[in-house]
Order: sequence, then C-alpha cells, then structure tokens
Amino acid sequence: MSLSADYIRTSLQELYGESVCSGDIKAWCKMNGTNYQTVTKKIDQYKVGRGKWNLEVTPQKVDEIERTYQAPAALPAIEQNLIPEKDDTFVRFGNFGDIKKIIQSRLFYPTFITGLSGNGKTFSVEQACAQTGRDLIRVNITIETDEDDLIGGFRLINGETVWHNGPVIEALQRGAVLLLDEIDLASNKILCLQSVLEGKGVFLKKIGKFVNPAEGFQIFATANTKGKGSDDGRFIGTNVLNEAFLERFPVTFEQEYPTPATEQKILEGIALDLGVEERDFCKRLVDWADIIRKTFYDGGIEEIISTRRLTHIIRAYSIFADKAKAIQVCVNRFDDETKQAFLELYDKVDADFQMPVDNQEQN
Repeated sequence: MSLSADYIRTSLQELYGESVCSGDIKAWCKMNGTNYQTVTKKIDQYKVGRGKWNLEVTPQKVDEIERTYQAPAALPAIEQNLIPEKDDTFVRFGNFGDIKKIIQSRLFYPTFITGLSGNGKTFSVEQACAQTGRDLIRVNITIETDEDDLIGGFRLINGETVWHNGPVIEALQRGAVLLLDEIDLASNKILCLQSVLEGKGVFLKKIGKFVNPAEGFQIFATANTKGKGSDDGRFIGTNVLNEAFLERFPVTFEQEYPTPATEQKILEGIALDLGVEERDFCKRLVDWADIIRKTFYDGGIEEIISTRRLTHIIRAYSIFADKAKAIQVCVNRFDDETKQAFLELYDKVDADFQMPVDNQEQN
C-alpha cells in the first residue's frame, strides 16, 4: 500500500505530536509495515535537523519563520556588554576560587551552589565573571518561570510578531555564563533545560531551529536548599526538584558564611567605601552575628543574621549616623520576640550600645 505524505504526517502527529525523532518514525514504520527510508523521503520537507522533524513546518511556513527569526528583537542582548562590573569591596572566601577556576576553564561544567540566604552565592559568581571578563546572564527563577521565559517566544513588537530569544538562548549563542538564581523555587517546567544541561543545545520547536552552545557556555545554579525542599519551613516556596534534573549537575558546592575575620574585612571595606570609619562597630557586629549563628546551628533559635544583613546595617548607619537605629531598622523584619532577643544580645556585645526606644521617634 502506498502511503501519502499527508497521511504519514497526520498519523505521526497523532501518535507523537508535532516534533518527532528518528526513533519515533522507526517505531511507526514497524507498526505500519513500511520502510523507514521511504517514509523519511516522503516527509523530507519537514526535516529540521539530524534525526529531527517538525511536522508543523511547511515550506511556506519555513520562509515565514526565517523572516520572523531574522527580524530584530526589541532589545537584542547579543549587542550588549554583559560583563559585570568589578566591586572594589568584594572579598573572596568560601568556594570563590573553585568557581573562578571553572569559569576560567571555559569548559561546560554545570555547577550547583547551595547555602543559607545572604552568604554570597550569587555575588561570588558575578565577581568571578567580572574578574575573568566573562559575560554573565542571570535569570531569577520563580514558580511561574516556564519555557517561554527561559528559551524564548514570539513577542508583538511595533505591531509585528517577532521571535525573541530567551536568556538561555542568548547565553548559548554568546558562550556566556548562565546563572539560574534560586533554582529551587522552580516547578517542573524547568525540565525544558534538560538537553541544555547536557551541553547539547536546544531545539526551538516553535521556529524549527536547533541552537548549539558556543564555546565557553557554562551554567551555574544557586539555591538555599539542595533541591529536596525545605523540611524546617525556613524557605517556603522551595520545591523538590526532579532527580534527573539534579543529576545533570556534576558538582555541588556548599557555601558557608565567611569566617569572622573575613566577614569583618567585608564590613570594613563597605564602611570605608561609604566614608564610615567604624572598625570597632564592624567587629562587634561580626561577634554578634557569630553568636547568633552558633545558637542557630545548635537549634536554640530559628532565625539567623546573614552577611548580607550585616552589610545592610553598615549602609543604614552611613545614612542615619545612629548605630541603634541602624540595627533596629534592619532587624525589624523578624518577629517581635526574635527582634528583641537580637537587640538585647547586641547590647551585651557592645557596652556603649543604647537600646532603641520601642516607639519610632518623631522626626
């Protein structure tokens, strides 16, 4: 029986969808008792790559897609300088040396960085790119992030439908470092990156094109958990990530808070940059945070003071010129009991500290 191209196309679509591979076609041929070479010859017009066919692509649509794909996007990132600026206050610690080595190698080596909030995970990747002169494309992941956000899609620009690359495609084409920030907030929609995490590029099924990664393309992912959810409820919204997805990251770095000596150096650098010379204040803040963290690790409290929170206090002090107020406004985010405990503890660490009045002062 002679099978028409339209029949083959329709039948394959019903079974496998619009995108099929050679394995799908071989299985279909076996079911229908026909020859693989004969079938692939009849649907040759739908071929979009080696062993790949898009059954929605017609010769007419190919021409339309080509015009759309080549049309300028709203703001083509390919023309932008995406190398982060060097931060003079940055102090290297923790896994920074290893992160920088991976970036310098220009080898494709997906890296997962996990650790508590505010301990420099994202900042380390950013500054490693700054020091090595590498483009960085950062994507903040949420539960709503989907394939359209990551890979790209059609956008209405000046009344015309234009294909717009997503950040993943931009990073692939540029050979840039792709940072997936807060990856553990993602849903299963993140699985659209499976082939990208294997270094194999991605097939843009909406326009029938395959994008291979340029030399130097790398992926980093940061998270507060290890992709297994948050058992203690500290990081509400984090999800259990697919095991096959996590397995595609060869290494995982566990980022800790800096040592007290390093943390003091960080605070002193920021204070100096802000025109504030308060080495004693920086030292006492570090001692205070160190006590809180030890108590947290021992299970005595449920909250923690991060390095980022300490830098917030230094910046608040540069604005208000009032240590008590700087600390208070930066710990107001905690519940009243925790806030009061933190303030009382700092009062013990700093003999010159005066507890702030509960009610806000009128300006």
